[in-house]
Amino acid sequence: MKRIKVLGPGCPKCKTTYANVLEAVKQSGIEAEVEKIEDIEEMMKYNVLTTPVLMIDEEAKIKGRVAQVGEIVDLLK
Repeated sequence: MKRIKVLGPGCPKCKTTYANVLEAVKQSGIEAEVEKIEDIEEMMKYNVLTTPVLMIDEEAKIKGRVAQVGEIVDLLK
């Protein structure tokens, strides 16, 4: 099972990224635990400078922009 985290303070880009992750998981048919982290202190643990950040299995894959659904599907393969 993949562990996916979207880090962001709740901005529109962060919400879009989170929605895109949910759609990508649905399209790819994999099992994944998706978590949205909005707490600043929790985000600081990941040394985040720009948001949103897409993390898959504790590795930052995309930073500072909205990840597109197709792009996330490719990352989940």
